[in-house]
Amino acid sequence: MKINFNKIVIYILLTIGALIMVFPFIWMILCSFKDYSEVIRIPPKFFPSHFNFSNYKKAFSMAPFGKYFLNSVIVMLLSVLCTTTTTILGAFAFSKLKFPGKEIIFSILLSLMMIPFEMLIITNYTTIVKLKLYNTIPALVLPFVASIFYTYILKNFFDTISDSLYYSAKIDGASNWMYLWRIMVPIAKPSLFTIILLNALSSWNSFMWPLYVTSDSRSRTLPYGLQVFTTEAGSYQELLMAASTIVVLPMIILFIIARKYIVNGVARGGIKE
Repeated sequence: MKINFNKIVIYILLTIGALIMVFPFIWMILCSFKDYSEVIRIPPKFFPSHFNFSNYKKAFSMAPFGKYFLNSVIVMLLSVLCTTTTTILGAFAFSKLKFPGKEIIFSILLSLMMIPFEMLIITNYTTIVKLKLYNTIPALVLPFVASIFYTYILKNFFDTISDSLYYSAKIDGASNWMYLWRIMVPIAKPSLFTIILLNALSSWNSFMWPLYVTSDSRSRTLPYGLQVFTTEAGSYQELLMAASTIVVLPMIILFIIARKYIVNGVARGGIKE
């Protein structure tokens, strides 16, 4: 009875915490279908009297969200492709290859994780300007083509794969390149899937870096475009909620579908046997 009571308390607390975290998103989506009078109503009304889809049409007409969405998709795909490739190569090198100073180099790279990205903005910005990439799509991708955090997760997963498999492949005449892509990568699909999803989420939600290296709609992404839209929409809260839903909803759906893969992949990549 005591164990069941403890479980009930834990479930109640978890449910309350989940509702507190989910409520702002539900409120945002519901407000995106309300009229202006319903949004500013006091006391507030939870459900709209009727679902007003014209808010989304007005939001799209006031700002080029189609262009912002396309830019976000391009940046996300390029970032995922580059980061996944460098992560696979780096994790394999630090896990299976032998070269002088491997452990020291990897420890130094891990220590760099303690440096926040905000401290590197000036250096990265100067580099982008010198390369004449300001206000371009490559400028949004270049600083994020590699990640030591993702490399660490994948390296730990590679470490769990027995070296006997590597030596057997070498005896059969497989090169390191062939062994990596034909054996290691297929085995590491759970961790790779997690890395891809986490990278896609962070790239899609990136705001600070696009704020510094873009200046017009040619290269703006959805989060930065939403910030610009707030000044253009003024006090029309229903339009702001519709625009915010456009930005957030794709990642919410992606996270709901893939949440188990994210948790399992991080857990498997973070445990070294």
